Amino acid sequence: MKFKRGAYRRFTLSLLLLTLLLSGLMLLQTEPANSSIDERLIKLSAQGETLAPWQGPWACIHDTLTGLLWENKTNNESIHDGYWSYSWFNEGKGQTNSGDCYFEAQRCDTQDLIRRTNEEKLCGITGWRLPTKAELSSLLEQQDRPQAPQLRTDFFQQIKAGDYWSAQGSMPLEGHYQHLGQGASAINFYQGRFHNLPYRNAAFAILVTDKWPKSQYTAGVTSRTVSKPK
Repeated sequence: MKFKRGAYRRFTLSLLLLTLLLSGLMLLQTEPANSSIDERLIKLSAQGETLAPWQGPWACIHDTLTGLLWENKTNNESIHDGYWSYSWFNEGKGQTNSGDCYFEAQRCDTQDLIRRTNEEKLCGITGWRLPTKAELSSLLEQQDRPQAPQLRTDFFQQIKAGDYWSAQGSMPLEGHYQHLGQGASAINFYQGRFHNLPYRNAAFAILVTDKWPKSQYTAGVTSRTVSKPK
């Protein structure tokens, strides 16, 4: 009898462990391991609706710490494709049509991306523009993986190893660019620092706006203002 009672207990314990294991697997299939709620970054659909951390595709990223809404770059050859490059042209200053893209009859500049994104009303809003240096700096976050961009790649998945334009123009050029006079400031997310480039250079661009879609107002999201660049 003792043997039977012990065997029964072992069988019951094994059955309980198997049930817990199956429940855990079902939970993982429903919500991936990286799906814990992010307290800072929120994914939004192209219509401006809030998505869960594990859902996609997403068109915008709301940074609740700064209150900024960021364009999410893609790899689908739309106007938001992360491989398109742009010369710097903003508010009538800079160099037009010296970048590479497929959505303009001529070559591209940053004003083309801004205009088309506002016409599209990405995530249901307008007001898209180039970010300031301080706004770009707010995305920097040290990563453990070597040779990785220094920002949240689980949200910003299409950031390339290159320069991204800021809104800061009229910047003095140095070195072999000095003879060109002025250019604009750009950040390299892999290096985590800024440098000044000629307006004519083809660099990447990611847009930002300080406007929110209705979903973020109804969600009661709070934010802080980004400090002005030094």
